Amino acid sequence: MINEKIICAGFGGQGVMSLGKLLAYAGMLEEKEVSWLPSYGPEMRGGTANCSVMISEKMIGSPVIDKDATAAIIMNLPSLDKFEIDVKKDGIILINSSLIEKKAQRDDIKAYYVPANEIANELGNTKIANMVMLGAYIQLLHPVTMDTIKETLQKVFGPTKAKFIPLNEAALLRGAESVK
Repeated sequence: MINEKIICAGFGGQGVMSLGKLLAYAGMLEEKEVSWLPSYGPEMRGGTANCSVMISEKMIGSPVIDKDATAAIIMNLPSLDKFEIDVKKDGIILINSSLIEKKAQRDDIKAYYVPANEIANELGNTKIANMVMLGAYIQLLHPVTMDTIKETLQKVFGPTKAKFIPLNEAALLRGAESVK
């Protein structure tokens, strides 16, 4: 039974909100219950940004994640410092090791270190580091299928931005490969 509670966090401009929206949208396409709750710092780009996403096969009572996240996708050091404590015992944390040298402090969660910015740079665009992290997350926990995420990209980008879809799909696949 799927009952995922995910924290996505980083600086504004790293695509954490987009990552969360894609997850929630994919959950809707698979007819699951979903919620997406954004939180911004004082500045949009460069300030702190995070969102909580829930994907469940049962009704969601509240969109608030209160120290019971099943996973956290962490893009920068301040977010690691703030949100590591919110992952429940035996949950997972994905850390963007391109920007974060620090290791997870807890030994009761499983940490994965994904060089998201390096992989994105190898693919030719550092702005897709969020898609690398999303691919890693999907590979580990399977709350939605990779095919549904790809379908979601087509719906979100539409015909005017369709040229970006192959690059984003490549980032998803490279992220998945990084945690196999």
